[in-house]
Amino acid sequence: MSTYLRPMARLYDDDLVVWAETQAAALRAAARAKLNVPVAVDWENVAEEIEQLARSERRELASRLFRLLTHLAKWRYEPQRRSRSWRATIGERRREIARLLADSPSLAATLPEVFARVYAEARGQAADETGLPLSTFPETCPFTIEAALDPHFWPEAVDRN
Repeated sequence: MSTYLRPMARLYDDDLVVWAETQAAALRAAARAKLNVPVAVDWENVAEEIEQLARSERRELASRLFRLLTHLAKWRYEPQRRSRSWRATIGERRREIARLLADSPSLAATLPEVFARVYAEARGQAADETGLPLSTFPETCPFTIEAALDPHFWPEAVDRN
């Protein structure tokens, strides 16, 4: 393996999102330089597909975070319905998010923006699933990103009376 490829292979193992974005940029640069001779390679679409991998990882993070925040909101604002199933779902979402962040540490930089956006959606979902008024769930998330991802954190029940 060449010296140049070894760092890319390591990057692939260390951060899939950064690797995909780097590879897509390199493919586009090769296309601009017309390096696809003698074999005709559809560089732009290959680059697009690789970039799609990075977008997919970001969507996966948002999806897992959405389900986690929905369940944490339900846990906090509907304590009488807490179940082992909810506990298991919360734990599994936390583990899935931890795996995504371990595979692509650069996703951690997107967490604050994704967290705020996804909480707004999770708030509505929690209201839909519980039948509680949307106003039951605060507009701003009542716990931090760190707390939401902490396997030992369980939101306290809130008395709505």
